[in-house]
Amino acid sequence: MTEREDQAAVVVDHVTKTYQVGEPVYALDDVSLDLARGSYTAVMGPSGSGKSTLMNLIGCLDTPTEGRIIVDGQDVTTLTDRERTRLRGAEIGFVFQTFNLMPRLTALENVAMPMVALGRPRPERTARARDLLDRVGLGDRLSHRPNELSGGQRQRVSIARALANDPSLLLADEPTGNLDTETGAQIMALFADLHAAGNTVLLVTHERHIAEHADRIVHLLDGHLERIEQIDSPRRPVPAGEP
Repeated sequence: MTEREDQAAVVVDHVTKTYQVGEPVYALDDVSLDLARGSYTAVMGPSGSGKSTLMNLIGCLDTPTEGRIIVDGQDVTTLTDRERTRLRGAEIGFVFQTFNLMPRLTALENVAMPMVALGRPRPERTARARDLLDRVGLGDRLSHRPNELSGGQRQRVSIARALANDPSLLLADEPTGNLDTETGAQIMALFADLHAAGNTVLLVTHERHIAEHADRIVHLLDGHLERIEQIDSPRRPVPAGEP
């Protein structure tokens, strides 16, 4: 393990991902990228550019055809399926456009669920879920099920759930895609708070004004890393109640 690989939150090292559809189709082609610990990175590109593939590979939901991916110092391409599942549960938090909440569970139960897989005792799970829901402004919605919550509230539950196991990396796939402008701004303010607290954030979006909340934007095109754009003055949302 090199010093670079040990110190970065994520290292994508000459990664290629192909799918066989008659002839090989390159979803990603020789992509290399580092995510520093505590960084805030957005990924943009047109449909089919490889955005979701990159996130799935970093999130240990898929494996590359060639190359290596290092997450929190571990080469995930050498792990078994079970080891990747455990790493994913312990070190990576996911926030999805469609929320992916369990409809029959309460907000508290949804947030506590990832902790079950790591064997954390019920009192600890409940206390942690309460604290996280309070942190995202839903301390008074613990017993509500997803269909009793607004879209913005459901996304806040999703974010709280992503933080349940105190992950080293937070991945967000179009987190404001199903939300109105005002609610989307509130969610981006929450991401800004999470980044300020030291979380490493990787955000996939097709919206420029959302990507500009990050410190840099990775542009993908046809499976290639086209360029990396530094954002000199990220668009940080103003917290509610401030001028």
